[in-house]
Amino acid sequence: MMGLFGQASSALRGRPRGASEDEQIQDSEPDDTSILDEQEGSILSSIISQLRIGMDLHRVTFPTFVLEPRSMLERIADFMSHPELIFGAEDVNDPEERFLAVLCYYLSGWHIKPKGVKKPYNPVLGEFFRCRYDYSNGRQGFYIAEQVSHHPPVSAYFYISPANKVRIIGEIRPKSKFLGNSVSTTMEGENRIMFIGRPDDGEYVVTMPNMYARGILFGKMVFELGDTCTAKNEKTNLSCDIEFKTKGFFSGIYNAIVGRVRRNGTDVGEVSGRWSHVMDFKSTKTGQKRVLFDANSEAGKRVAEKLVAPEDEQEPNESRRLWSNLTEAILDKNMEAATDAKSAVEDAQREDRRRRDENGDEFVPRFFEKRDGRWMPKIQIPDDAEGATKVIQEWIWPSSRSSS
Repeated sequence: MMGLFGQASSALRGRPRGASEDEQIQDSEPDDTSILDEQEGSILSSIISQLRIGMDLHRVTFPTFVLEPRSMLERIADFMSHPELIFGAEDVNDPEERFLAVLCYYLSGWHIKPKGVKKPYNPVLGEFFRCRYDYSNGRQGFYIAEQVSHHPPVSAYFYISPANKVRIIGEIRPKSKFLGNSVSTTMEGENRIMFIGRPDDGEYVVTMPNMYARGILFGKMVFELGDTCTAKNEKTNLSCDIEFKTKGFFSGIYNAIVGRVRRNGTDVGEVSGRWSHVMDFKSTKTGQKRVLFDANSEAGKRVAEKLVAPEDEQEPNESRRLWSNLTEAILDKNMEAATDAKSAVEDAQREDRRRRDENGDEFVPRFFEKRDGRWMPKIQIPDDAEGATKVIQEWIWPSSRSSS
């Protein structure tokens, strides 16, 4: 989950729940549910009492027990976990099959999440996460993400595998609100996917669904994806509005999706299933159904390994090193140490901002710059794969820069 959490009046905490709400929470997916103990419930209740419905949660500090022990900049990289779904798609002549490959790649990233209702760390301004992938075909991929703005929060990211001819550029602008017995996070921004070897396709643009943490007043919280995301390719006139269905009080199941693929306004087929389990595509033309992605299959459980430098070789504002004390405390279940570690990072960020304000300095991101309203990587990439790989490696891991 990319960014959540919440609150409400402590007076509401004792309100009896209807049978329908009990039923909705009780039959939730175990991996998407968190049950709070007495101490955790008390802490969350004290925060809830300070909030009001519709309140923006960006400035609210949440207790460390709701945190997933990694930064959101690293969490975004989960969408690069199944590269086999998209590699080679540029060689497919049918534009509908290329579009389905992009859909499959995108939908395959959601099942990778911690158990329960957890949120990754909110990245601080200038924080970055970088990693490399070594694939079984002997080729490599590279990922870099940076927090380019703090107010409002914006995370920019870039992935490329020159030899596999895939490039992804994106940004995420999360906005969280308190809704009473739930918290919603609107995930503004988009992924822009390009097959380098098929430039005539242009970009495949995919937006994000919204996220919900429900049942926060009663000690048993459930995570859901909801609302609609859109995938489209203007050059091939293909599009798909994918509805992430939240479970109703009396019917439905968790984690369901449904969407119609269209070309020039005409139905091509339907995507359906559960993003946490199996998703299918049924062709309108043939009536045949096939599996797009099965999260529980051997292939679904096999994710591409992120190769990250040891923390003592990372730069101070590199995600794993920056948050190392907090991560260690969370894994040790030491809430007091975790709170201190989190506060230390946030206090240092406030001090950096104060110094910039005093000196009249403006923060300049290291890896990204804004062009025509979009955050783009600061790099010119050669056309040949070998040359591109060398340039990208030197840009992300400059040999002249100290890791101290």
